[in-house]
Amino acid sequence: MKKIIVIATFALVATASISLRAAHKPTEETDGPKVQLAILLDTSGSMDGLIEQAKAKLWKIVNELALSKKNGETIELSVALYEYGKDDVPEEMGYVRRLAPLTTDLDLISEKLFELQTNGGSEYCGEVIKRATDDLDWSDDPEDLKLIFIAGNEEFTQGEIDYKTSCKDAIEEGIIVNTIFCGDFNEGVETMWKDGADLADGEYMNIDHNQAVADPPTPYDDELVELNEELNDTYLPYGSVGRMKKEAQEEQDANAAGVGAGTMAERAAAKSTSQYRNSGWDLVDAAEDEALDVAEIEEEELPEEMRDMTDDEKRAYVEEMSKKRGDVQDRIAEVNKKRREYIAEQRKQDAEEKSLDEAMIEAVRKQATRNDFTFDQ
Repeated sequence: MKKIIVIATFALVATASISLRAAHKPTEETDGPKVQLAILLDTSGSMDGLIEQAKAKLWKIVNELALSKKNGETIELSVALYEYGKDDVPEEMGYVRRLAPLTTDLDLISEKLFELQTNGGSEYCGEVIKRATDDLDWSDDPEDLKLIFIAGNEEFTQGEIDYKTSCKDAIEEGIIVNTIFCGDFNEGVETMWKDGADLADGEYMNIDHNQAVADPPTPYDDELVELNEELNDTYLPYGSVGRMKKEAQEEQDANAAGVGAGTMAERAAAKSTSQYRNSGWDLVDAAEDEALDVAEIEEEELPEEMRDMTDDEKRAYVEEMSKKRGDVQDRIAEVNKKRREYIAEQRKQDAEEKSLDEAMIEAVRKQATRNDFTFDQ
């Protein structure tokens, strides 16, 4: 019975070799409202169920946050991911390892989640909260929403770093700490998980981390999977990094599909939102973000079908793919709306204990609303 802590982080990926100015740079600062989410996962021996929920529900959480706005502006979401409590992480590091910094690269977060494996170890909640607070590139704007989610099922008090100090330090920086206990509600209270949340203006929740992760099938899943294939055809990777990231996109599609049709449907829906941006390797997003002019790219760095085009033909082709992508995204949004309504109706008859995504979404909505964020649905 080990703890589980999840911190999600998003880090922008390097661009192609021709675009050295963008290579390996962190998430860019924008003027719009931000939601920054750190997920800390305990990867000690008994946490397999929690990790499976995180893999299955990442895209559902992203879709929920994609509905949020502040002052009428769509938010920019970044996620960071940590693991802790595993023996193969050195003791001098507090058994804590950052897997991804705050990044908008959602495929990177998915990749890291699917690489996770559990092992025995010591779970230091105070240590991992401190690391997430101190090491991540949190926004300085008090209007932005900064959240840590930590989940687990053993005492919150383990380790040399006092959880009380870590939680107080976090909220002093405007970072809300939410705690998720895997097990009985009262046991989580007794083992100080609720106290940790109370100290940092967060929510305390309990879940059944061994609950089945698959969403019930819906009549809309197959259509969303087909639309995802159409969406993928609009990506135009450039440079060596582009080719690598396009392969990663396809790999994370396969990972989601391997969990179940519902998870793949959620991923397809997430890829249709403004939160799934890939200007570091995709010509369509790069052109829309004005990150580069396709005419500046060396021929060998372009997708093969574009190499013999004139500059005007290249720009026209990128514009054509942009329009096609927008049309597919609109269709995905329409179908996903019906899917969400269908699932909501089914859930009215379901009184099961909360899963990881439901606990996180409930807390995020409450805290976002408290900070003047709104949701479209």
